[in-house]
Amino acid sequence: MGEAALLGGALLGGGGGGSMDKGRLNLQGALEAGEIVLVDIDDIPPDAILVTGSAVGAPAATEASVEPADYVPVVEILEENGCPDPDGFIPNERGGSSITNGWVPAALMGLPVVDALCNGRAHPTGTMGSMGLHRDPAYVSRQAAAGGDREKGMYLEIHAAGKLGAASSMVRAAADKAGGLVAVARNPVQASYAKKYGACGSLAQAMELGQRMKDAMPRGGQAVLSAVLDFLGGRLVASGKVARKELVTRGGFDSGLITVGDYETTFWNEYMTLELKGERLATFPDLIMTLDRQTGLPVTTAEVVEGQDVLLFATPAERLILGEGMRCMDLMEEIEPIVGKKIVEFIR
Repeated sequence: MGEAALLGGALLGGGGGGSMDKGRLNLQGALEAGEIVLVDIDDIPPDAILVTGSAVGAPAATEASVEPADYVPVVEILEENGCPDPDGFIPNERGGSSITNGWVPAALMGLPVVDALCNGRAHPTGTMGSMGLHRDPAYVSRQAAAGGDREKGMYLEIHAAGKLGAASSMVRAAADKAGGLVAVARNPVQASYAKKYGACGSLAQAMELGQRMKDAMPRGGQAVLSAVLDFLGGRLVASGKVARKELVTRGGFDSGLITVGDYETTFWNEYMTLELKGERLATFPDLIMTLDRQTGLPVTTAEVVEGQDVLLFATPAERLILGEGMRCMDLMEEIEPIVGKKIVEFIR
């Protein structure tokens, strides 16, 4: 179950969502804390309180330090600041590590992980993974964050409450000060809201995809990609070596570009655009992703290196299970100045 979830999550992260190595640490931490119970959204009462587990920061940050244990104090901080006791946890997105967000406190508290993720792919900003809550003027976002290397004196804990965008910005700033990454618990909602606006069923889908990838791996990268495309749809765009990578880590984000042959991708943590000589082929929230050509393992934007032999593919957004944040064009506009490309006009 665990490795399949990590594999499928990493692929569906679309270049972000953290590494599978960090996901394995979260998985091990959850198993050591207690039992991991995964349930469908229809298995819990509509008024059950669900808290989002997340990790916020720049995946390529060299001083980033978040341990599975850091997911415990963030829940305590929320409760100390007026958040109702949670009845379950939901991961904020799919990714190699982010699909396991919330698993540690859930196991420790004897609560379920509910298959109603905030989003069915990875995304750069906290607001994108908040199921459209930013559109509710009455909603008070409560977010707690913890992380940083204790030995270097960088560990910190914070609580932020207010408008969702403002609270998310505070958490992002904390990630920057903590060395690039923090564990987060945030935005309690009723299960009925998550059912309407979340990416329900995306955890089960990731596990099924991951198992298919795992079964294909002995036959190499091309076989893994074939399994992915048979399951998700989409197409292979390019096969070859990474010719160029530019990466900047600033303000708790990674951004830059990666080229394979004549194909150019831009990224803001996740892949945002895919072009061939200026012609747009795919645009976030379409799934743009790289696999190692030999092993078939998903390779994130933080992990890609120049000279690496990769398979570059794209799957249309309509083939994914997405949360409400991916339908908010005001949030898509935020991408444009970061990557220097038009986004909104290309979204179907």
